[in-house]
Amino acid sequence: MSEPSMSYVSKSVLFPTEREKLFEKYKDIIETDFTLNRTLVSFQANKKEQFFRWFKYKEGFSKKLIDYFIEKYHPSNGHILDPFAGSGATLFAAREKGWDSTGVELLPIGIYNVEARLAAEKISLEKFKREVNSFWKSFDKITSDNSVIQHISITRGAFPEDNEINLNRYLTCCKKINDSSIRKLFEFAAFTVLEEISFTRKDGQYLRWDSRANRSYGNTEFNKGEIYDFIKVVKEKIEEIIFDLSPNQNLDLFPKEETKTELTDPKILQGSSLEVLPGMKSDIFDFVMTSPPYCNRYDYTRTYALELIFLNNNDDDVKKLRQTMLTCTVENKEKLNYLENLYTELNRASDFDFINSIYFSHPAMSEVNDILSKLNELGKLNNSNIPRMVKNYFYEMLFIIYEMYRLLKKNGTVVMVNDNVRYGGEEIPVDLILSDFAKIIGFKIKKIWTLPTGKGNSSQQMGEHGRSELRKCVYIWEK
Repeated sequence: MSEPSMSYVSKSVLFPTEREKLFEKYKDIIETDFTLNRTLVSFQANKKEQFFRWFKYKEGFSKKLIDYFIEKYHPSNGHILDPFAGSGATLFAAREKGWDSTGVELLPIGIYNVEARLAAEKISLEKFKREVNSFWKSFDKITSDNSVIQHISITRGAFPEDNEINLNRYLTCCKKINDSSIRKLFEFAAFTVLEEISFTRKDGQYLRWDSRANRSYGNTEFNKGEIYDFIKVVKEKIEEIIFDLSPNQNLDLFPKEETKTELTDPKILQGSSLEVLPGMKSDIFDFVMTSPPYCNRYDYTRTYALELIFLNNNDDDVKKLRQTMLTCTVENKEKLNYLENLYTELNRASDFDFINSIYFSHPAMSEVNDILSKLNELGKLNNSNIPRMVKNYFYEMLFIIYEMYRLLKKNGTVVMVNDNVRYGGEEIPVDLILSDFAKIIGFKIKKIWTLPTGKGNSSQQMGEHGRSELRKCVYIWEK
């Protein structure tokens, strides 16, 4: 066991900060798990293991991680919940072990991934191969410039002209496929290569634009390297899909034939967990495994903008998604009134008042909010909306934690992956504050597992505040 680190040290031993007090409260259950690493706690470990390698949903974690924690904390099967289901990694991995699985996901991208995987499980491979052969014959006859892809302001000009023309031709041709599952898989092949055929690259908080694109790209010229030909890469993707679906490929992609009929399709509900969870019945899940958006300013509606327009989302749709998702960007507005109205309509006003009281009376939370406000006044933050974002992130996560507790059966377990963050040189111990919220609600905080290697601060913060690592953690809570 390694000694946990703490970078928010007060100047006076006699007057420790609220964050220091919280650290002292939980330091004995903070422990490094040397089994964990960044690959395991990200999509990287999925590259050679399962369906999710077809589309790099970088915000997901690996099947191995899910298997590891289910075996460690709940080896007997039951009903699992993922309130931030993403592309369904938790749902499918748990289903392989015989679990019933339910997920909630707001972004259409995750829903589409789940639908495509289920389609891939249902198709006849031989029929798919025959459709591939006839597809390209039909494709060659399509000369229409029908614009299936309708751009929004932040994606206009994203594709070289030839790629956009051929993408639209391809999607037009897909509409002629009668089998809905095969059609879904053809469309999904194009969906997975959008970044490769564009002038853009996903870069956390936004789409980064290649300087060859005919639009503004910031102060520094950026060249993403080769921009691939659509026809070439989509054909390669289809061949990859055929290869992976072929028998005797030991890739752990899909259920074995002998178990397929015994498994129940995952249930995935589209919407915000802030709205969906409060309407569910209590005491129905045995296990929760999830990774919420981190408090790190990443805007998934921007980084996945190409995928969103592919799924027919317009400007208004994307703006609504951005405001509806759990606050993790500087553009998110406060949801206090929205949540108060929601709980009142559900005849749960007393629950809202209880959750509200926890947040506004929490010493460490108040300290973080006060410090960020002062740093903002001093011009020490690179965006003036960071204090609002952090405040609302924790506020909304408190509602999620409360609902997870209510939805779990007695002795149920939560496994949550999250990162600590730093703004203006101040570390914000996400693991400690969220775990303390959970304890106040009624959870037993069993362990805060940390990765052997933490997360370094940004180059900008490193220059100003020095090099120091932030804890990357997996929290274990039990009802």
